Amino acid sequence: MDRRHLIRLAGLAAGGTLLSACNESSAAIHAGHGPHPGGGTGDPSTPPVPFTVPLPVPPVLRPSAVVGGTDVYDLSVRSTTTEILPGVRTPVLGYNGRFVGPTIRARRGRPAIVRLNNGLHHPTNVHLHGASVAAASDGHPMDVVEPGCLRTYHYPNRQQGATLWYHDHSHHMEAEHVYRGLHGFYLIDDDAERRFGLPTGRYDIPIMLRDARIAADGTLAFDPADPFVQQITLANGKPQPVLRVAARRYRLRLLNGAIQRNFQLSLTGADMIQVATDGGLLPAPVPRTELALSPGERAEIVVDFRRSPIGSRLVLADTTGPVLAFDVVGAAADNSRLPAKLRPLPPLPRATAVRDVTLSRRPGQATFTINGEVFDAARVDARIPIGTTEIWRVTNVDVDFPIDHSLHLHLVQFRVLDRDGVPPAPGEAGLKDTVAVPPGSTVRIQATFTGFKGRYVYHCHYLRHSQLGQMAQFEVV
Repeated sequence: MDRRHLIRLAGLAAGGTLLSACNESSAAIHAGHGPHPGGGTGDPSTPPVPFTVPLPVPPVLRPSAVVGGTDVYDLSVRSTTTEILPGVRTPVLGYNGRFVGPTIRARRGRPAIVRLNNGLHHPTNVHLHGASVAAASDGHPMDVVEPGCLRTYHYPNRQQGATLWYHDHSHHMEAEHVYRGLHGFYLIDDDAERRFGLPTGRYDIPIMLRDARIAADGTLAFDPADPFVQQITLANGKPQPVLRVAARRYRLRLLNGAIQRNFQLSLTGADMIQVATDGGLLPAPVPRTELALSPGERAEIVVDFRRSPIGSRLVLADTTGPVLAFDVVGAAADNSRLPAKLRPLPPLPRATAVRDVTLSRRPGQATFTINGEVFDAARVDARIPIGTTEIWRVTNVDVDFPIDHSLHLHLVQFRVLDRDGVPPAPGEAGLKDTVAVPPGSTVRIQATFTGFKGRYVYHCHYLRHSQLGQMAQFEVV
């Protein structure tokens, strides 16, 4: 990059720094905020008949500028309304005014800058979930953007191709902000994947799964004391939609974007072939009859609709009912393929430390802990020398009153070594950044802490648990 480009890039970053100077102390996030639009009143609205609403595909965000090989994207956070139920306007929060934010398609090895403009009346921020980034651009829960301010985030995109996502991470508000719509896809395209011939372009579709409860007044109901009662399953922000497909292969990038719900997915009429986990491609395709996703987890599948007659309907369902339908409407050319081998996993380095991480709820309290402690921004729970490898034994001790938990590590991808001493199933053997930990179970994971020094968090990705204290900090030194 020449000197002129460096000066222009520095100017973009400085603009964010200057505007962010209007921020008050990060402690402002603990101050009381007024109610969000739409507390939810009246009995729940009636969902539409399944498979009558088309599945939208979030639009790809184009760079606002390109400076010396760095793509610059602008995201504004604002209140808006959207049509979740047909004919009903619902107040939501959105990146660039969209209930599922625009998709950013970055390229491996090509840096990106995201400029976040906070148009809300309360603090927010953005965390790029699954990314290896400097601490200043990680979206730490206490590092917020005040109303009317701009923050510049730098994403180097050095990691291999993967389905990532971005979402709000402002502490004490993360669950409600994500529930109300502050989420979107960030896909890292990798030129090295082209040789595999997987479906691309319009046949490569990100699908965010989540749920919602819409009150009779059309507002999103959010009850902090009862986050479990959600009556509508959404795919890309629409209730039980339908996607018209051609009789060919599709690559579907599935994300559980819910704040409190697991998905146990099955597909009638076709095979689900899993090709990737959170951190990218698996060593080989894995046939799946069922696919479990806890909040924050991703899985990529290839579905071959060539075996389905034109005019047929295939249904992706959860244990609670239908999620999404695929209507096979015609033929299409298909040059894609599904090779027997994909990306091999690198050998595991020797671990230099073993840590125990215990996830639990304090009896009789709406408080969740890691190793018996609630989150304290002034406390560092682990100091880790850069470049070292650690094994973490993660245990969910909530057995008497069973509660599901998960663990998400910022900065790094990890490998699942075993569950209760049993090696992971092939579909969980790839690179991960979020792992489900059911009641009474222990999951061992291994991570190498490299790339950047600084302070990061790890937490349960049931965001209500994180919001209520189930979060801790590690510092790479």
